[in-house]
Amino acid sequence: MPNAEQMYAEVIVPLALKGSFTYSVPAAMQQSLSVGSRVLVQFGRKKTYTAIVVQMHYHAPEGYEVKDILEVLDSDPIVRHPQLQFWQWIADYYLCTIGEVYKAAVPSGLKMESETFISVNPDWEETPDDHLSEREQVVLEYAVHRDRSQIDEISRATGYKNMLPLVSRLLERGAIHVSERVIDNYRPKTETYVTLNAEKDDEITLHSYFDSVARAKKQEALLLAFLDLSHWMQHGEPKEVTKAELLKRASVTQPVLKAAIDKGIFTLYKKEINRFANLNCGIDNAPVLTDEQQRAYNEIMASWRDHNITLLHGVTSSGKTSIYIHLIQEALNKGRQALYLVPEIALTTQLTQRLQKVFGDRLLIYHSKFSDNERVDIWKRLLTSTEPMVVIGVRSAVYLPFGNLGMVIVDEEHDPSYKQQDPAPRYNGRDAAIVIASMHGAKTLLGSATPSIETFYKARSGRFGLVSLLTRYEGLQLPEVKVIDTKQARRKKEMNGMFSSELVRECRHALNDKQQVILFQNRRGYAPMVECKQCAWVPKCQNCDVSLTYHKHIRTLSCHYCGYAITLPDICPACGQPTIEIVGYGTERVEDEIDKVFPDEKISRMDLDTTRNKNSYERIITEFSQHKADILVGTQMVTKGLDFDAVSVVGILNADTMISFPDFRSHERAFNMMEQVAGRAGRKHSQGLVIMQTSNPDHPVVGFVKQHDYFGFYEHEIAERRQFFYPPFCRIINIYLKHRDEAALIELSVHFSKMLREIFGSRILGPEAPMVARVQQLYIRQIALKMETEASMKKVKEYLRSVYENMIKADSRMKSCILYYDVDPV
Repeated sequence: MPNAEQMYAEVIVPLALKGSFTYSVPAAMQQSLSVGSRVLVQFGRKKTYTAIVVQMHYHAPEGYEVKDILEVLDSDPIVRHPQLQFWQWIADYYLCTIGEVYKAAVPSGLKMESETFISVNPDWEETPDDHLSEREQVVLEYAVHRDRSQIDEISRATGYKNMLPLVSRLLERGAIHVSERVIDNYRPKTETYVTLNAEKDDEITLHSYFDSVARAKKQEALLLAFLDLSHWMQHGEPKEVTKAELLKRASVTQPVLKAAIDKGIFTLYKKEINRFANLNCGIDNAPVLTDEQQRAYNEIMASWRDHNITLLHGVTSSGKTSIYIHLIQEALNKGRQALYLVPEIALTTQLTQRLQKVFGDRLLIYHSKFSDNERVDIWKRLLTSTEPMVVIGVRSAVYLPFGNLGMVIVDEEHDPSYKQQDPAPRYNGRDAAIVIASMHGAKTLLGSATPSIETFYKARSGRFGLVSLLTRYEGLQLPEVKVIDTKQARRKKEMNGMFSSELVRECRHALNDKQQVILFQNRRGYAPMVECKQCAWVPKCQNCDVSLTYHKHIRTLSCHYCGYAITLPDICPACGQPTIEIVGYGTERVEDEIDKVFPDEKISRMDLDTTRNKNSYERIITEFSQHKADILVGTQMVTKGLDFDAVSVVGILNADTMISFPDFRSHERAFNMMEQVAGRAGRKHSQGLVIMQTSNPDHPVVGFVKQHDYFGFYEHEIAERRQFFYPPFCRIINIYLKHRDEAALIELSVHFSKMLREIFGSRILGPEAPMVARVQQLYIRQIALKMETEASMKKVKEYLRSVYENMIKADSRMKSCILYYDVDPV
């Protein structure tokens, strides 16, 4: 095309808006722009966003005025093939917009959004490499004299019209901080280095430097320290010297270095460094496989010749991780990259050291507890390299820009934590991993002791390969499971609160033998509710239809849906009596009560409340592994594939709450959770013991867990799924409508479901109120769509979109109604 012809770019913005948006490309930017590049665009009257270019063309849109791209932020794309294709698949399958996928996929450190205030970074030091322009110096000088300045205010004061690129460049240099802004959150990790202003063989200049510091002993010490650290007097190129190590070696302070710089002896420069460069812990060989593990490894490799996806069904403590390590090693030896997904950050914490010993600095870790800066560093390293490496991470790691992906391992593939709930995209990390692997031509291994019903059905029917590993490492027996009937135990007065006398007795035996105990209670907080004994008053959330959970350590009643909190009253506000009592048990109360039973033992707790900080998982797991704690109380976090050598007793305090949940997956979740937590017992040296407390010991799920009978459970569950047409025999899409007006919501949901039935017929169920029918002041109604598994999700999305648009035309109240979809709910 001739240069005179106007170029246009289709871009996506990180918003829940359908499709892409067209912007014109100024002539000066055309050579630097490519698909996948980040650009700054004005969206609306005042908002500015970082958009990603998805297409370039010369077709002028009709019917509206096209805005120019403001700035090209990258000389190279920040996404690579096939990421945009993968994002589109996520959007189509999970019924959301590609803008929502972009927002979730890219670290916020790579996204800029509309701004309001800037302030000067007091720690910033200007170096000769910074080369501030006159305009940048003016803006910085203006900001120095004010605590926080509005961008518009600076624009008016300086007369500069296009402030955004100026702000962006100052942000990149770290000279300013910005809040509610066009913000580049990302700050590369930099180190300040010192260099000598002389050529290596320039003896005359070096002597003149010594003459100039002859009377300044500290500066002389600094010069000598530099020559020593840099190997200046030796053959070869001198080593780079950081400011920190120079000051430490010379035992001098910053002003001494500044004085030497002022004399022209030294110059400072900054260098971007890899945050993860020091991960290398020394390279060990992969663990030696047992005969059974080697058989499974060989069968996986054979299975991959016929199937791209294989399921490894290995019982707890069978050594699946050792097999994973060998498979990863094989991929790296072939020059490929590997992705190792785990469901919880807790698992990445425990696995990291084990994997680092084998893979060293070829291992990268990626999860949400990392800062934006750390995640951007990993993103950039993968973006600029196709070198063999392995990434271990949680579900969001599927979005990383792999260049040479050869293998994906999804450990504990059954785990519901792989499913994103809010916000959109509500994707399943396991299924997304399978898709991204296929786009790269990579092989996928799914691993679990308790595979999901859908996965095992696909493996049994031949769609996936299937490899079994049904013996524990070194031939250890699976733990014995004792079932305690809590109703009968209470009649016999053998219950002390939540603890049966048998559980206490077995825990005491284990602790006396210097063994450890895990107690599992799948509810956090101190108690799920409080109640007045006199009038039955129960405090409820003012925003949601739930009772408030009591947290004793802060004496607060809080809502786990919206965060609303009040102080626990001493007097009942309804009847005025001091008769408020605590009802039920959460992990905090279990920790409190077990401390009274075993006052001399150290107790740790692992739940959402104790693991909010970045390093809290690692601290709790390390302390328990090192026997600094004897009893670990936890929620479903402790059911994951954690490996503790000395745990001999596991207590499941209340199996009923999991089994009795009104959902078609409740039995599967209960079986998986209890079998997984049981697997934490007796992993080394001796058979473990599991005490399961339940008021319904004859329930089929209890029997299957007691016998460790996954196959029996699967046959029982698949028969029910087939009878009632549930997954894997259909695909379920839950449609949620939310509105502040309950009466309007009921009318809208009924009307909407009728319109859906005109297309989908009897596949539509509802509307009905979910278990929690109001959250954050919004009333909720749910409609279920049961679709055949072979149906095109892209077509379904088009039909749902057309119904929604027709509904808006028919009833304007629909515009104020929040509508979203949850595909394959768990």
